[in-house]
Amino acid sequence: MDLIILTLYLGYFLLILGTIGVIMGPKVNDPLNRLLNIEVPSLGLMLIFLAYNQTLALMTYIAINSIIILVFVRAIIKNEELEA
Repeated sequence: MDLIILTLYLGYFLLILGTIGVIMGPKVNDPLNRLLNIEVPSLGLMLIFLAYNQTLALMTYIAINSIIILVFVRAIIKNEELEA
């Protein structure tokens, strides 16, 4: 099997199982655990893009992760303000 095809299939596998794990997985209240649960499908998406074009994969992975982390940090801060 070619390395590119293997990367593509591994990306599909991580994306599908990671998405199902985030949706139907354990209901955690800790925002850090939710952030880590989202990283698995994100890595799968990056591997799928990597199978097609390396530059596109790296730019997309960095952009998506930056946005997700900013949203979650803002949600953590708002949650702490509401609890106080």
